[in-house]
Amino acid sequence: MDYKEQFVRFLLESEALTFGDFTLKSGRKSPYMINTGKLDSGIALSRLGCFYAKTICENMKLGVIPDDTSILFGAAYKGIPLASSASIALAAAFDINLGYTFNRKEAKDHGEGGIFVGKKPGAGDRIVVIDDVMTAGTALRDIVELLSIHAPEAKVVGAVIAVDRKEYGLDKRLTAVAETQYLLGFPIIPIVDIDEIVAMLKSGAVCAEDGPESADMSGYKVELDFFGREFNSKIKAALPTEEQIAAIEAYLEEYSPS
Repeated sequence: MDYKEQFVRFLLESEALTFGDFTLKSGRKSPYMINTGKLDSGIALSRLGCFYAKTICENMKLGVIPDDTSILFGAAYKGIPLASSASIALAAAFDINLGYTFNRKEAKDHGEGGIFVGKKPGAGDRIVVIDDVMTAGTALRDIVELLSIHAPEAKVVGAVIAVDRKEYGLDKRLTAVAETQYLLGFPIIPIVDIDEIVAMLKSGAVCAEDGPESADMSGYKVELDFFGREFNSKIKAALPTEEQIAAIEAYLEEYSPS
């Protein structure tokens, strides 16, 4: 398995990717749901951070993410563990030491004060935003506006998200990711997108019986023993039926750019 296939399997086994009938914040009725809030243990967060870190490193090598990036930013509240786990994994697995920060919902007027917790963004800082799922891009635009107000001397140079749903944005000719990239002027990189997920589910790539082993994360061995012990028995129960896969494909046909 490559790391994208491992990530999809991880989402399934952790029940962070589920199938059924869901109402999204946008009001759309979706046959699948990505919920990183289900990744609520030390093992799960450690593993999630490795997937973000791997994606960041791969895109640094390609020059998509600048190698002088200095801060990972996670928006309160869900983005906080995403950015912190990615920062830890970058240091542990790839020897890349970046600061991380997140915002308070309300500015603190005592003690250290201010709106940021962690490394305070300042002049010369280049920020990569860490988020979970992009449907419309509204949350990311709000983050960039917040940073432009409270850290105007820093620059957002990219965003890494867990999953791109690949649904159209305000402009129905573009996905929300493509539209938001154009509006904000920096790359938005998913660990995986929904087309890749569907292809893996249909091919059975995420069902491989790998058992306990280690995955080479660019020189650092990340132990995957928990795949074999804790999660292996869950994979079959977590897989969608053929009807559920067909429902996802119909949904994508309806909400993909025209």
